[in-house]
Amino acid sequence: MREREPLMSPPTTTAVHARGLRLARGAHDVVTGLDLDIAPGSIVGLFGSNGAGKTTLLQALAGLLAPRSGELRVFGEAAERARGDVGYVAQIVPDGGFARVRVSDFVASAWQGQRWGLCVSPSARAERTDAVHEALRAAGAQHLHARGMDALSGGERQRVCIAQALVHPLRLLLLDEPLANLDPRAQLGLLDMVRDLRQRQALTVVLSAHDINALLPVMDRVLYLAGGRGRLGSIDEVVGDAALSALYGEPMAVARHGGYMFIHPARGFMAEQAAHCGHDGHDGAHQAHAAQGSHEHGAPR
Repeated sequence: MREREPLMSPPTTTAVHARGLRLARGAHDVVTGLDLDIAPGSIVGLFGSNGAGKTTLLQALAGLLAPRSGELRVFGEAAERARGDVGYVAQIVPDGGFARVRVSDFVASAWQGQRWGLCVSPSARAERTDAVHEALRAAGAQHLHARGMDALSGGERQRVCIAQALVHPLRLLLLDEPLANLDPRAQLGLLDMVRDLRQRQALTVVLSAHDINALLPVMDRVLYLAGGRGRLGSIDEVVGDAALSALYGEPMAVARHGGYMFIHPARGFMAEQAAHCGHDGHDGAHQAHAAQGSHEHGAPR
């Protein structure tokens, strides 16, 4: 049992609290002066251009990246001390990471967050087995338990990765681009699972995506990052011409058609480039590219 530091403001009714948060990759500032208050039990969609800091912020919330300055607290604790309450599913797993690994063993490797899930006593093994079974059930992947990770589809693998995060009790679930490379049916199934997890386990969920339309049915709040800054609020508060123009520092426009939202530069062109591009993990873009017409959150997949 880890030692918890005394609770300080804000109250524990706040899942994530940040004031003046500054995050960096090496010498490059990625996020500057970010203020956040995320309520427990909410689903927050995280958006922004390549290099805006989505992965960087998720890693900070997971306690894997220390802030350069400012305040960041998760359920009343410093983020690095709250790691036992947080599950983080990264966007990319290294090549060969799934080779010859059974699903049940992959999930068990994170049991208790240490020793690669190894246990000695029969009671500990039984506890681990139960935890793996429950995590796979919660992620809708119990039928995959004997399969090899390298034999799964993208949607199946994403569910198993989420099950691995759920193998110990959580309060905050962080998902980095969980819909990437999934077909529309798999995307809908995964989002239904996220919504069910929130309801049954009272989880707070923060998930990033490039297409805002996919998350419209499930997210309660939008967190949009641009130019080192960010804004959190309802869809109408954040995804509007004035709010996005203020974040980007240039005129932006939002068009709505057939239930979809299209975010694009008001002048029709914007080079997607920032001083820190290439230094933000999987967010980083090594070179700028032009977006003509709708921007990255525009067209539905």
